[in-house]
Amino acid sequence: MTAPAADRARYDRATAHLDAPLAIVDLDAFDANADDLVRRAAGKPVRVASKSVRCRALLERVLARDGFRGIMSFTLAESLWLARSGFEDVLLAYPSADRTGFAELAADPKLAGAVTVMVDDPAHLDLIDASRDGGREPVRVCLELDTSLKLFGGRIRVGARRSPLHSPAQLAELARAVARRPGFRLVGIMAYEGHVAGVGDAVAGRPLRSRAVRLMQAAARRELAERRAAVVRAVRAVAPDLEFVNGGGTGSVQHTAAEDAVTEIAAGSGLYVPRLFDNYTSFTGRPAALFAQPVVRRPGVGIVTVLGGGYPASGAAGPDRLPVPYLPEGLRYDPQEGPGEVQTPLLGSPADGLLIGDKVWFRHAKAGELCERFEALHLVAGDTVTATVPTYRGEGRTFL
Repeated sequence: MTAPAADRARYDRATAHLDAPLAIVDLDAFDANADDLVRRAAGKPVRVASKSVRCRALLERVLARDGFRGIMSFTLAESLWLARSGFEDVLLAYPSADRTGFAELAADPKLAGAVTVMVDDPAHLDLIDASRDGGREPVRVCLELDTSLKLFGGRIRVGARRSPLHSPAQLAELARAVARRPGFRLVGIMAYEGHVAGVGDAVAGRPLRSRAVRLMQAAARRELAERRAAVVRAVRAVAPDLEFVNGGGTGSVQHTAAEDAVTEIAAGSGLYVPRLFDNYTSFTGRPAALFAQPVVRRPGVGIVTVLGGGYPASGAAGPDRLPVPYLPEGLRYDPQEGPGEVQTPLLGSPADGLLIGDKVWFRHAKAGELCERFEALHLVAGDTVTATVPTYRGEGRTFL
């Protein structure tokens, strides 16, 4: 029996008492992936990206392991909820315009001590001040560095359009603005190199594109390492008590950890290892988060239909944003229909071995977005479901 076939048999046995649709996390794979992130971080703590996990029980599980420290959140409301739930170190990775949330933050010493918010513009400071509603707690802030690679005098840009702060001088100027302003405390710098950490460099069937991506990423790493070090020096000249410099992502952990200027690494998707991470040379993980859809029709030879399954991921629309049939191996979408909202035809010889009610296992394209589709995750160890835990959605929390 092949390893995928053995996994399918385990998952089917573990969930035989459960009706699909359902989602699982294979704890053996999850823990092995966590160990790999720590190994690649080479002694620097890993801050867990909550948007890639979206389950409090699994956030608690990974943070209990050596090598992990703190959460990187995605909305202010989520940050406050996590802090109230007992998480003591929450870095909000994106600027917010949540005035109600800022009023709560500035009024509560526990929240203000646990949550750090992101700014990249003096207007963010103005908005926070205007939202305080009498709250006097100092707000912890982090500056975000734009990591994009700019070529030919800026005419070509590679990287996500995030922060407007690109140069050491720009970050130092905003650091001085924070230092001059009562009610704020500058504690960190963040830089997410998504064009390195989030772009696969070994795309099947596209060798020329893959080589171009590897060359781009090598150049981007060199440029960013030099610039990030200069940024940290410039900001520390203004704020010598800076607590952290955060960088990286699942696809670039070992490269970012090698920079002396970086004190911690951000990662989260590498715990679940969704399908987008099949195209990397920098690491190999084990698929840990899967979902199952039930066979509800057998329209003909070599065809079955499962219920639902059309769960596209965010990003530029394309085939790589779709989930993929995973187990049994050899199933594929009907190109005329693809994955559907209510039903999904699947083609291939393995279809003839499936009966009404059998489960087909899928992998989602991006990690935590799977949890927006399911209220619970069934945690599997070996061939047993050891616990069923709520996702954010299962706790009634839909932050975006």
